Amino acid sequence: MVNGTAKPPGLAFSRETFAKLTPAPFLHAHLQQPEPIRPNGRSLDAFSTPTIHTGSLSHSNGSAVVRLGDTAVVCGVRAEILLASDIPHPPGDDISEDDLVERLGLLVPNVELSTGCSPDHLPGSPPSTVAQALSYRILSLLHTSNLIKPGDLRIQYTEPATEDDLPDEGPKIVMKAFWALYIDVLCIALDGNPFDAAWAAVISALKSTRLPRAWWDPDREMIMCSPLAAETHGLRLDDIPVASTFAVFGTGSALKQRSEAESWVLADPDGFEEDVCNETVTAVVRSDGGGVGSVTRLEKSGGGAIGKAAMGRCSHMAQQRWREWQGVLHGG
Repeated sequence: MVNGTAKPPGLAFSRETFAKLTPAPFLHAHLQQPEPIRPNGRSLDAFSTPTIHTGSLSHSNGSAVVRLGDTAVVCGVRAEILLASDIPHPPGDDISEDDLVERLGLLVPNVELSTGCSPDHLPGSPPSTVAQALSYRILSLLHTSNLIKPGDLRIQYTEPATEDDLPDEGPKIVMKAFWALYIDVLCIALDGNPFDAAWAAVISALKSTRLPRAWWDPDREMIMCSPLAAETHGLRLDDIPVASTFAVFGTGSALKQRSEAESWVLADPDGFEEDVCNETVTAVVRSDGGGVGSVTRLEKSGGGAIGKAAMGRCSHMAQQRWREWQGVLHGG
């Protein structure tokens, strides 16, 4: 300092400090650029590259490990036999095939986040509302998409012909049991977008699931299962729906006119972006029969910034993501 005229040093923060102190202005500064680049280095419509490993759990009927960015999920499928005699109110013959799996509760997903996957989900904590909501959303999507065919879960017995049978009567088939699938999803690393990762793990694990050959033994009056791996059978998952989640970041506030507010749609948001954004959209795409994906389900929560045009962009990006997942699922 000379004669007290030197200027004090400027106050500067590092990138990480800026993001922690003012996360919303930090994200806004990135999105205001002529070519917006998110803090994670991805463009607005860029998704994380998925990686899938199946058959990782040797004691499960099916399993998969899925990683999307820094979010990693493990899913294991365990099959148990539900005897028809143990069903308190068995469905009648008038129930449709599409409603049978839901009516009997043959699919039981459970999402566990209390694994230390993030600072908000410490080991030993009780099930959070986020985990319960994810379990419900997965169960709802499994039922509405009719992903599992009831015929793959039936264990039937054909009774032998007797002298009392009429000549024109066919063989009498009796329903003895069903396979119930317990789908356990454990998040081992969470950095945003848990639903897409959990759903990808579920469909990958179901795709790798093998059920043993099971039959009814009339002499022992019990279900028998073959120990031979060559006699197992898989599930017929012909049309696999793909979920894509988007977050909406907006500058609207009570002190600003609605027309002056800006908004951006971020594909596959990470944990930092989810904490800043208060509006999300999830689009589910599946094949329309002609090899082209069509949106069959939309879920939206929070906010009101997204409009018709932005929703259309989300649908278009979800269809592109569906085509990408087809190569990953059928190629892996």
